[in-house]
Amino acid sequence: MDNQDFLTVVGNSFKKFLETGSRSNEKLKILHGAIAKDMKERLGDHYQVQSLGIGNGKEMKLDGRYIDKAVDITILHNYKPIAGIGVKFVMQNYSQNSNNYFENMLGETANIRCANIPYFQIFIIPDKLPYYKNDGTFQKWEEFTAHNSEKYLMLSKDDIQTSIHTPTKTLLFVVHLPDIEKKVHDKHEYAQYYEEQKDFQVCESITEYGDFSSAVIHNDYEKFAEKVVHYIRFL
Repeated sequence: MDNQDFLTVVGNSFKKFLETGSRSNEKLKILHGAIAKDMKERLGDHYQVQSLGIGNGKEMKLDGRYIDKAVDITILHNYKPIAGIGVKFVMQNYSQNSNNYFENMLGETANIRCANIPYFQIFIIPDKLPYYKNDGTFQKWEEFTAHNSEKYLMLSKDDIQTSIHTPTKTLLFVVHLPDIEKKVHDKHEYAQYYEEQKDFQVCESITEYGDFSSAVIHNDYEKFAEKVVHYIRFL
């Protein structure tokens, strides 16, 4: 899977989200399943991958240092879990949860890595996304800006050997959805707009977010996948 394939998968996951809603895991089967299958192909026959959309279609629990954790994608060697990948695709109401997303990522990473299991993270977000009130009515547009990326820039400078809360490698992928050219009033109208655009494409955001150091890879799935595979093969 190259970067364009990855964007196509992200687009298909987004379209499924519009169709089934935020509570359904159908969008995750598309996204997690495609990444899991790609990792399996890259790693070869001596490795197994467990995730939604592949194998028995279920997430696997890893033994954490403090609590057991169901992991989005688990990589096994000779059927023994040896690494995990967490995947997050934010599609709405980012600002109220932005710190929680980041803190939860650090916490779950520390829990897994303290149990001596490498843990990788993928964080996907549109550069512009809707913010809704509790009743589902549209309130405003939010943007993922250079200010929002500052914590990821700081994370990118961490030494993963000494910073156990830092993912072994993180992919930050900021995408751009086609701009909505009319006023929307609620979640239904937002979804309806895109559903009427049958062949719309998700592309990479052209916004500049800074110069990331080695712990974080920005908008390059292929490089991230290569780094994950290289790391795992030398365990």
